[in-house]
Amino acid sequence: MITISLCMIVKNEEEVLARCLDSVKDIVDEINIVDTGSTDRTVEIAKEYTDRVFFFEWIGNFAAARNESFKYATKDYILYLDADDVILEEDQKKLMELKQSLDPSVDSVSMYYDAGTDEYGNVTLRYRRNRLVKRDKYYKWRGDCHQYLDVYGKIINSDISVTHKKIRHSVGRALNIYQSKIERGDIFTARDYFYYGNELRENGHYEKAIENYNKNIELTSGWIEDKLYACINKADCYLFLGDSENELKSLFQSFEFSKTPRPESCSRIGYNFQRKGDYRTAVFWYGLATQLPPDSDQWSFSYPAYYTWYPHLQMCVCYYYLGDFQKSYEHNEKAFQYRPNDKRILQNRELLRNKLAINNE
Repeated sequence: MITISLCMIVKNEEEVLARCLDSVKDIVDEINIVDTGSTDRTVEIAKEYTDRVFFFEWIGNFAAARNESFKYATKDYILYLDADDVILEEDQKKLMELKQSLDPSVDSVSMYYDAGTDEYGNVTLRYRRNRLVKRDKYYKWRGDCHQYLDVYGKIINSDISVTHKKIRHSVGRALNIYQSKIERGDIFTARDYFYYGNELRENGHYEKAIENYNKNIELTSGWIEDKLYACINKADCYLFLGDSENELKSLFQSFEFSKTPRPESCSRIGYNFQRKGDYRTAVFWYGLATQLPPDSDQWSFSYPAYYTWYPHLQMCVCYYYLGDFQKSYEHNEKAFQYRPNDKRILQNRELLRNKLAINNE
């Protein structure tokens, strides 16, 4: 059986650190925590779980801090988590089974990162990350913001999830890091342009976000999946700016970078036509979205709402305006399966049952 070192970087995480460590302490063989300048009870809480608490001065570079935490690992493999991550009970069982059965020739195990969940437990954002890596490969983190672990060798994909349970969002922190890079005159990679665009979009700087997405798309270098989502995210910016025409062009542009249309694009295209009152065309695109679940081995972003409840809820609305109350009801019921207490869905159900004279039995 392999052994595992947990490596974490923390700063002012007193609200969530114990929750994270409780979810993994019985699986890992060693806990290493690097504090980057906490002023609350974070260090005190960390010492309740381990005597391997270290300190590293924050220099505005996440990769440097993560690489520092990896230095203290002594076991076969390194598992990394953020303080606001947890491993849910079912995934704890899977991780323990993996620990007991993993072939030591494996260099890295990827796991899902469920970066968001809604109030009904539905995953809202999922992607893969190399999560359990062999210590003696000395893999390094790259990038001062939105960093990645530079992994190579024998990699396997697992069905284990790490679940992100953020309490609050650090508004502007990542944006400030990118602005510092610009001030230093750093050369941006295609990846930098993509993630800088994301930060600008999330902070309401839509025109500037579009500029950076276009820079990502124009470069021949960079991950094609980033270019795909640069198109989709650019479309969202045009939506916020009220530019429906360029919104639609950006969504169709995303097809240049995907072998098949993605549900995230199709549902957005459906919404574009729905807003124009072209309900039949909207239904076509929403229906296509429901037929396009992601590959389980997909590494890029996946937003499950766009192929589950959301297109069904929108088709309920479209079919209502088309006068087909039966299909409207059917799609509302499919959305209900994912969001049973959603007020919109419950109101639709009552309205449509009255239209169809359906009993509540």
